[in-house]
Amino acid sequence: MLDALFPNGWLPYLLGGVFIGLGTAVIYLATAIPAGASTFLESTLSYVSDQPRFARYRASRDWRVVFSVGIVIGAAAYAFTLGDGPWTTDVQPWRLAVGGLLVGVGTRIGKGCTSGHGVCGVGSGSRTSIIGVITFLAIAVGTAQLVAALGVVP
Repeated sequence: MLDALFPNGWLPYLLGGVFIGLGTAVIYLATAIPAGASTFLESTLSYVSDQPRFARYRASRDWRVVFSVGIVIGAAAYAFTLGDGPWTTDVQPWRLAVGGLLVGVGTRIGKGCTSGHGVCGVGSGSRTSIIGVITFLAIAVGTAQLVAALGVVP
């Protein structure tokens, strides 16, 4: 049973969780702001726009940009060091773009992303985040089942 859930063993998942928790704690202790990637666009636009809606991100924009760039660099480092592996896809680029757009819209409607709600919000006991994560998971499982039943493949 555990081999099916953890095909690479449980240690990589444990270490990943520990590092995510430590990184989140460091960001929160250093800035008093929960970590999350969904505000990257607003943070970046606050550098070039004087619109009031972006002004609230000015105080935290530097670390948010570094955080988001770190995600991209980490993914690139993984790809360059390990090459094609289990995290590659045959999904067409247009489908990835549409999926990314839908995720972006969802993070705006849901007032945050899965990392913000799932790691920081649930960790701090936020009722909104707990309900959000339950909703994310239920819709994701339902969508995966529907897509599989319809025979849609990458």
